[in-house]
Amino acid sequence: MRVSIELKSRLSDTLASAAGEDAAQLVFDREYDEGDCLVVTADPGATLRVQLDPAVPEALLFLPEGRMTYAIPRGEALTAYAPFAFRGTRHMAYACAALPFEETQRRDLARNALDLPGGTGAFPHVHANAETRGESVFAARNVIDGCRANHGHGEWPWLSWGVDIAVDAKITLEFGRPVTVDGMGIVIRADFPHDSWWPEATLVLSDGTRQVFSMEKTDALQRIYIGKHTITWARIENWVKYDEPAQFPALIAWEMYGQPTDK
Repeated sequence: MRVSIELKSRLSDTLASAAGEDAAQLVFDREYDEGDCLVVTADPGATLRVQLDPAVPEALLFLPEGRMTYAIPRGEALTAYAPFAFRGTRHMAYACAALPFEETQRRDLARNALDLPGGTGAFPHVHANAETRGESVFAARNVIDGCRANHGHGEWPWLSWGVDIAVDAKITLEFGRPVTVDGMGIVIRADFPHDSWWPEATLVLSDGTRQVFSMEKTDALQRIYIGKHTITWARIENWVKYDEPAQFPALIAWEMYGQPTDK
């Protein structure tokens, strides 16, 4: 399988590129400009290990169309990343075909530190109907970046999904293909007393399942066992806020455990 990475400008000019059999690594000296993007290509349906900046964790991604377009974060969007991510003049990115055991092992199928609002063409991808003030530090993508730091808010590394006090807030996780899951993990933001929390919410799965689950006021990962389901997406809705003066519940992490159905 041929794998390639290209740095493209906002005018779609190719500024740097690398390609190889099953893997590509791109190193270049240039400050990112507004509108720059990194484009990763491989065979349709490929699963790749991808890292597009040394300060952003590697992601195991499924590319149904064999193409991923990653708009380089700029300006306010950079507040959702480590202070040294996507900055400076020397950059390195790589993509390589996943090994068979990486695909077949049971894992957190939600994790993707390279997700973006609006998507990239790669999965998993998460989106929500409400985000606090539209700020990147409260965007839905933060719940699948793999970071569980939860004793602060409003800046890295305390990134969360802020529901903007919406009573009908919903967050949806898409896998891009059928997967088999049997459990999930939840980490709520625990910046108490600023934060409130949810004692209850409802998990909705693409197979028609609806399951009400309970949560506790804790800074620890809460594991919820849901039984075995083959699905293409999952959603959490009907978040019930605890009755207390604090007005700001938020979600730090949402993990889904399982494996691709065809593996």
